[in-house]
Amino acid sequence: MTNPVSRRTLLGTLASTGLVAACTRLDQTAPASVLLDLTDRFTLRMQRLLLAQRPLVRELNIADISAHFPTNGTVAPKGDLYRKLVENEFRDWRLRIDGLVDHPLALSLAQIRTLPSRTQITMHNCDEGWSAIGQWKGVPLARLLDLCRPQMNARYVVFHCLDTQEADGNPYYESIDLLDAVHPQTILAYDMNGSTLPIGHGAPLRLRVELQIGYKNAKYVDRIEVVDRLSAIGKGRGGWWEDFERAPWYAGQ
Repeated sequence: MTNPVSRRTLLGTLASTGLVAACTRLDQTAPASVLLDLTDRFTLRMQRLLLAQRPLVRELNIADISAHFPTNGTVAPKGDLYRKLVENEFRDWRLRIDGLVDHPLALSLAQIRTLPSRTQITMHNCDEGWSAIGQWKGVPLARLLDLCRPQMNARYVVFHCLDTQEADGNPYYESIDLLDAVHPQTILAYDMNGSTLPIGHGAPLRLRVELQIGYKNAKYVDRIEVVDRLSAIGKGRGGWWEDFERAPWYAGQ
């Protein structure tokens, strides 16, 4: 690809377009949600103010890796599509990146593995109260954004997943803003603890957005969509848990 968008350029674009304020306007139409949404926005803005003072979450040592890391949530997407992908070791699978980008992509797992990677050992904190430490290796999301070149009106990155939720029959999805997307520890992991990412932990790819807790780290990522607003996806709150149980869209830690 030519003329890649650097992380500095992306951050400059976000600042010039006022993303820090705009990215919080998720749902201001339902009166019953006003207090929750105000809390969401306050938490997000405080995190953005502190981000410059805490650029990275703590990274740990190999000796710290948990002997058991719960799978939690979906342990394997149902249906013939995913079964066939597993049987074929994901050779026919492609990660699609589209939406508000100049260069839509469709990358095989082998192609993704050739891109510059990052390995990090971090603590996963679940909103259910447990935590575990794992080692993750994958491609920085910022690198993929460099390749696809988000357009000037891009604000969010949406992750569409292969697993369908039994509670309502809808596919899992999550989203983050471009500030978290270009963070150096935000990666799409294809290895865990030195081996290929297990099915129970989201093969072929799972999001690791270390600035946020459990449910934001979507498993079974199949498509990435760059958008300017979240209102047209699902119920408009930015994620499956946010839609289904009104979980906070910004789940910072």
